[in-house]
Amino acid sequence: MPTTKVVELLGDGISAELSASVHQIAEALELGIEFLPVDLSVESRRAQGMAVYDVAELAMRQHKVALKYPTATVAESPNKILRDRCGFAVIHRPVCSIPGIQTNFTQPLDIDVVRIGTGGTYEDAGRRIGLDTGVSLRVIERLPARHAARFAFKLAMLRRGGVVATSKWTIQRQTDGLFQEVARNVSQDYPGVPFREELFDALLAGLIMHPDRYQVIVLPNEYGDFLSDTACGLIGSVGLGDSASYAFEDNGVVKLAMFDPAGGTAPDIAGKGVCNPTAALFALGSLLRHVGQLEVGRRMRAAVLAAIAAGEKTADIGGSLGTEAFTAAVARRYAAL
Repeated sequence: MPTTKVVELLGDGISAELSASVHQIAEALELGIEFLPVDLSVESRRAQGMAVYDVAELAMRQHKVALKYPTATVAESPNKILRDRCGFAVIHRPVCSIPGIQTNFTQPLDIDVVRIGTGGTYEDAGRRIGLDTGVSLRVIERLPARHAARFAFKLAMLRRGGVVATSKWTIQRQTDGLFQEVARNVSQDYPGVPFREELFDALLAGLIMHPDRYQVIVLPNEYGDFLSDTACGLIGSVGLGDSASYAFEDNGVVKLAMFDPAGGTAPDIAGKGVCNPTAALFALGSLLRHVGQLEVGRRMRAAVLAAIAAGEKTADIGGSLGTEAFTAAVARRYAAL
């Protein structure tokens, strides 16, 4: 198996334990990955300042693929800085029900959330006008919207499903209206893929009442953030979701990709050996598929699901295993597939 060089962006809290889990799997299964670590922890950022982002960006542009762990937002948001520097236009969050995890939501869910990675209300921190008013700009750009829509339709073709474009275009007529216009235009290039538009508030209700009506959902930045965490809550935990960020050439070809577990740093359990590495292992599986190891990536995800279904799981989802023991269980399941 050829060696794949992966930039490994280390972070805070449970980051070290998630990294250890990923390395444990990579070594046990001989995945042919060479990790190139860059320390983005708070301590490293305080010591090096913005220069640490120069190192991260250079490595990512050189090797084209990265695996990132949770980082604390203190003086700045590492996620936002990396998105801006690397031009990550699209964030993809797959969310599906996991057998073996009890949830308040009992219907099966299997969706792909495709979110514009820039703009929206996250582009501008805003400003105060006088004592009682705060304002900020909201930005939707045509090119990132087109990248997100194209990604969504290509994904829908792979999973033989449909695309729903959602926002609040009846209220945000110029910004969300532009997004819907772009999605509608892109849909014409994919006549075989079912396409419809739904207002975001109606979609949230529809997803809970009729989850089978949704496969791929494409939407602006902040709406995608809200929807992703909501969907992960429905399947049992925000810590179960992985994420992928993509930068594109103008012709739509992916030029840079970063994969990460979508949860936070969880400082309350950091260092205790009890964190759930499911999302980090899912992210590793997605990375492997991206670099062409399709069967290895598929088996990785299948092994995680098989372990959880068999009751081999961490305490946060009703099990008794620690991080290392769960990771070992996944390795055994992978070998048995």
